[in-house]
Amino acid sequence: MNAEAARSSLIRAAMNAPYLAREEEHDLAVRWKEHRDQAALHRITIAHMRLVISMASKFRGFGLPLNDMIQEGHIGLLEAAARFEPERDVRFSTYATWWIRASMQDYILRNWSIVRGGTSSTQKALFFNLRRLRARLAQGSETLSNDTVYSEISAALGVSKKDVAMMDSRLSAPDSSLNAPMSDEGSGSSERMNFLVSDDPLPDEIVGGAIDEQRRSGWLRAALGVLNERELRIIRERRLQDEGATLELLGEKLGISKERVRQIENRALEKLRAALLKDNPDFAAA
Repeated sequence: MNAEAARSSLIRAAMNAPYLAREEEHDLAVRWKEHRDQAALHRITIAHMRLVISMASKFRGFGLPLNDMIQEGHIGLLEAAARFEPERDVRFSTYATWWIRASMQDYILRNWSIVRGGTSSTQKALFFNLRRLRARLAQGSETLSNDTVYSEISAALGVSKKDVAMMDSRLSAPDSSLNAPMSDEGSGSSERMNFLVSDDPLPDEIVGGAIDEQRRSGWLRAALGVLNERELRIIRERRLQDEGATLELLGEKLGISKERVRQIENRALEKLRAALLKDNPDFAAA
């Protein structure tokens, strides 16, 4: 059976499933929640698959396979059944609607574009309502500029105009590979990737940074020469390692209190500072 036939069969089965009366729905929900009755779960879900199919059809404008949308909605339906509390005075269809929609929307956000969109509640609202609000504004008698449209949508959804403009740009153009050629001239054409602005430092900045690093390392090695053996050990283990030793640990190693270690460290740092300023007076102005 191909996908189209399977979908048609599923739709027919869902549409032919009987509706559940409120009392019967409550009884089935109790049997599933308290006794994990699989037959009760099946009757609840099959009776509400028409709701899943109806909601899936509303998202067809995003260009994703309807079968996949229905499957995602079914997952949301099962999640709703797992969380539903029959003692509350609410119909299962009302409760399940939120879970079905959320499951479908998450699927769309994961698969609509290779570029992941925002996942906050406001960004989701913008993604799923932008086209509808744009179409509503376009029904007016006067032609509105993009700036006016963005302002109206921004106010309606509580997002910035910048976010509206960015989302509108994403929805109005398909994804484009960075490896795609800039023209139709064939393999010799430059790729889009080659025209991206790089955030990497320039070659002269890299060389200058390396020279400065070597110079600073030399100054530090010279300054360390003014320390005695115990001061040097404390500075090396406390300041010149990725994970500096604690005062307690060094105190245990040296047989002194952690407060004494702190005093020696502070004195050593003052000696280092004095040595660096002596050889490099410009540091004082930095």
